[in-house]
Amino acid sequence: MHFVLVHGAYHGAWCWDQLRAELERGDHASTAVDLPCDDPDAGAERYVDEVLHAIPKRSDAVVMVGHSLAGLTIPIAASRVRTAMTIYLCAILPVPGLSFDAQHADIGTGFQPSEPAIGHDDGSASWPERGAIEMFYQDCVPQVAQAAARQLRPQYWKITQEVTPLRQWPTVPAAYIVCTDDRMVSPNYGRRAARRQLGIEPIELPGGHSPFLSRPRVLAQALVRAASH
Repeated sequence: MHFVLVHGAYHGAWCWDQLRAELERGDHASTAVDLPCDDPDAGAERYVDEVLHAIPKRSDAVVMVGHSLAGLTIPIAASRVRTAMTIYLCAILPVPGLSFDAQHADIGTGFQPSEPAIGHDDGSASWPERGAIEMFYQDCVPQVAQAAARQLRPQYWKITQEVTPLRQWPTVPAAYIVCTDDRMVSPNYGRRAARRQLGIEPIELPGGHSPFLSRPRVLAQALVRAASH
């Protein structure tokens, strides 16, 4: 199988490195996409272009995995390239005809980090290291959590503010993975979104928002299992 891995807000292709190593041990190929999250003019269409350009030209149908904010991107990309399956990991989902902001979706967990995200005058946001560790990486070993927090980029929000280009859901199988201790995207939101918008029961894994760093082997096994059904 060939997995196309699309990161969430603030992150980059680097965040998938441990997961890619685990997939490779199982003889699965992968492509990690770098999204232009620090470009104020980049919305869904630009994100989708980056995903499509990253996929090797001669690959068979791919399994597209979208983490967190990437849930707004992968269903659009999946309708434009041969896709065997979409897997939504702790992800927010679009509603055709609306922006994500206009959904007023209740994704909050109630967790308050000691140092919250900082909104900037240019419309971007960024995370202080300590707050990022508490929000994204609470179940990672300290060295991994610190290294990840230090690589985060500013995030602009055109993709949540614009009406989604998605007109209808792609006709490919889908899976949704909830992480039960997620502090960023409410597990209850994930369960509701999986059932209402995808018509499926979610897969549940232990741990926080970033299982590709805290439990890469467990996540790799879950992805392969989901894509094999």
